[in-house]
Amino acid sequence: MDKIEKIRVALVEDNNVSKQSFLQKASLIPDWAVVFTAVNSDDCMEKLASLKESMLPQIVFMDIEMPGVNGSQTIMMAKAIYPQIFFIALTVFDEEDKIFEVIKAGACGYLLKHEPHTVLKDAVTNVLEYGGSPMSPAIARKALRLLSTAPGISKEEHGSLPESITSREKEILQFTINGWDAKRIASKLFLSVHTVRKHIANIYDKLHVQSKAEIINMAHKNNWLK
Repeated sequence: MDKIEKIRVALVEDNNVSKQSFLQKASLIPDWAVVFTAVNSDDCMEKLASLKESMLPQIVFMDIEMPGVNGSQTIMMAKAIYPQIFFIALTVFDEEDKIFEVIKAGACGYLLKHEPHTVLKDAVTNVLEYGGSPMSPAIARKALRLLSTAPGISKEEHGSLPESITSREKEILQFTINGWDAKRIASKLFLSVHTVRKHIANIYDKLHVQSKAEIINMAHKNNWLK
């Protein structure tokens, strides 16, 4: 039987308690291999540089608040050298000033540190298999509130959804922009998580977006929110 290749992940985290918590959760995910842990930006960049390309992590979970060079700056630097690596930001709080900063830096997702291992596993699957941008619901809701008060966004502007968006996709889109993740949507609509993720991937393709943040922004600009 062919050996199943594990998904390579890494963690950049300066807090030892948070690091041990992450590693404990990672140990519950049999198809993950933790390539390295790093305590700061310099440590992360050195460990990435020391690895052969075939051994680089596919996903790096990045703490945002670190002494010295912070997580957002580290993501920006690393993405310039390793564009094939996906970065998921981790934070304790859903700080408003950090949400868009880390997304602009190149993060593909933004999760709260207290999320269980099942959410971490789903987030990685979402990124690698569906090109998604996972966010903790609390983060998505905060992003929504920020957009609603952002200058230059008028709720009087209306735009119709493309005709190619099906009624089911419209339903899933509404849940998505209100901060629901694929598993919760699947439970609500009595669908499989795989089916929901396929619908979300189709929505991304039809709306020409690559992240949940872009969908939320588009929803506000076009007054799609209910």
